[in-house]
Amino acid sequence: MNRAREQRGREQKEKDPKLRRNARAKEEDMEIQRIEQELTRREQALANWAPKTELGKAVKAGKINSIDEIFEKGMRIMEPEIVDTFLKLEEDVVEVEKTTRVVLSGRKFSYRAAVLVGDKNGHIGLGTAKDVDRFPAITKARRYAKLNLIKINRGSGSWEEQPTEDKHSIPFKVTGKSGSVKVTIIPAPKGTGLAVGKNIRAVFVLAGIQNIWSKASGRSSVKLNFTQAAMDALAKLSQIKSTKDLEKKLSK
Repeated sequence: MNRAREQRGREQKEKDPKLRRNARAKEEDMEIQRIEQELTRREQALANWAPKTELGKAVKAGKINSIDEIFEKGMRIMEPEIVDTFLKLEEDVVEVEKTTRVVLSGRKFSYRAAVLVGDKNGHIGLGTAKDVDRFPAITKARRYAKLNLIKINRGSGSWEEQPTEDKHSIPFKVTGKSGSVKVTIIPAPKGTGLAVGKNIRAVFVLAGIQNIWSKASGRSSVKLNFTQAAMDALAKLSQIKSTKDLEKKLSK
């Protein structure tokens, strides 16, 4: 009996690595299929897109060549297909929370979703939405994130660094706020990495920032406020007036 058990135990140990490898391969195949389906869906949506705004019609006609041209002209994006035309975005679901509202007939439940989108090259957006079901709420939030897309100024503003053309950090220190949460982001030299809270790490990854320091105050355990404060800080990078010193940092 003991020998039989030992034999079965050895066979099980030999099978476990194979099972793990098979499971990992299956997950990778499913992820590839999901990406292919998403790309196909996006291509079909763009092919069937009938623009309703003047900006959308200009993009469809090829009169505008890049998303940066839209930001430079100060135009407002009101159709997510405009963003899909120029950028290949990645996304991160920040949170999905179940909410309750009391009405005369009783309690009414819904879902609130927050989604980040970015191209890892200086463009990022955050959207929030509600719906009675989970996945429609995420889809709405993704759409609003594209409409809220912003362009951020990257640079290498760390005093420790020599001038470089690699925009791996930010040009200067800036603070963002949302609710009780304040987030200050500080330029960092190469090799530092993302020295930020895990709840806002995805913000800087999707924005294309590789090296940065940060410090936070307030109730940073509220993930949505923490993320919105980080987004507010990034948005302020493009709102500050330009000076000769700032232009040098941006051109490093």
